[in-house]
Amino acid sequence: MEPLASRLRIQIMHRANSRLSEWTVTIGAILLIAVLFLSAYWEPDIRWLHFFQAWMYVATAALVWRRNRWGYFIGVGAAAFWNYTTLFVNTFLKNGLNQASILMHTGHLPRPDVFIAVPGWLGNLVVIVGCLWAYATLSDKEWKDVPKFAVAVAGTTGFFALIMALFQPRYLALFPGLLHPHLHL
Repeated sequence: MEPLASRLRIQIMHRANSRLSEWTVTIGAILLIAVLFLSAYWEPDIRWLHFFQAWMYVATAALVWRRNRWGYFIGVGAAAFWNYTTLFVNTFLKNGLNQASILMHTGHLPRPDVFIAVPGWLGNLVVIVGCLWAYATLSDKEWKDVPKFAVAVAGTTGFFALIMALFQPRYLALFPGLLHPHLHL
């Protein structure tokens, strides 16, 4: 009877961990979607770009709750692309952190539209951690997941390029910097 009780305990713990990782992804996705919509409110010319970008996070959360590994792959691909870009290619995060510093020192936030890069970056980090955690708890990981992950990363990057080309071509200039990044902290 002991082995059965032990197996049940392990299954309950696994299920609880799985739900916690799903909530982690969902909270990160909601935070980032809120940042995208707030940013689109402040800067109307990026509304369509952010509208379509938000759908990657909606898809991620929906697939993660179904325990579909494509959700983990899409989530990591989309969130890592954005966080990598803000760390190494543009100055969104650096400028947001400067605004956070001003807020902490003065109690005043002169550019909330710039500051929101910080919660956006954190939301993406939470999505990445949640997706990696959820994937790590899978009992049926396979080597076939590696090319699927590569397809998801290529697909999310391609989707970013497509929506930038359609709605904000000026941001396409970020792509060459992805190959030769410079830390922007």
